[in-house]
Amino acid sequence: MSSSGDKMVRLRANDGEEFEVAESVVALSQIIKFAMEDSDMGENSVIPLPKVDGETLAKIVEYCKVHTAAGKTNAEKKEFDQKLVEVEQAELYALLTAANYLAISELKEKLVRRVADMIKGKTPEEIRKTFNMENDLSPEEEEEIRNENPWAF
Repeated sequence: MSSSGDKMVRLRANDGEEFEVAESVVALSQIIKFAMEDSDMGENSVIPLPKVDGETLAKIVEYCKVHTAAGKTNAEKKEFDQKLVEVEQAELYALLTAANYLAISELKEKLVRRVADMIKGKTPEEIRKTFNMENDLSPEEEEEIRNENPWAF
C-alpha cells in the first residue's frame, strides 16, 4: 500500500523492467484499468505489457503521475506535456504507440497533435523527408492525386 492507502499495482514492460505504481495513477490507462478489474489481482500480481519497453513505460508512468497529482496546476501539467512531446522522432513514435496500446486518450491526443504540427505547412516531399518515407507513387499517380485533391496542394 502507498502512503495514501492507494493499492499498488506492478507493471512489467516487454524487456522485463517492472514498475510499482498506485492503481489510481495507472487508471488513466483504460487497458490497465480493465486488467485490474478483470483479474483477481493478488499482492504479487504483475500486469504484463508486451508492447511497451521499459524506457517508454517509465515516461508513461511519469505522465500518469503528473496528471493525477493533487497539487499540480494546469500550467505545470502543460509544461510537463510540452517537454514530453518535444522528443526525437523514434521516441515520439514509441510514446504514441504505447499511448495507443494502453488507451490513454489524452496523452495519445497530445502526441498526435505533435505529429500533425510536424506535418503542417510542408509539401509531400518535405513530409517524406521528415519521416524517412520513400515515394512509391509514379509521376502519373502523383499528378492524378493532385488533380483530384487540389485543396491539399
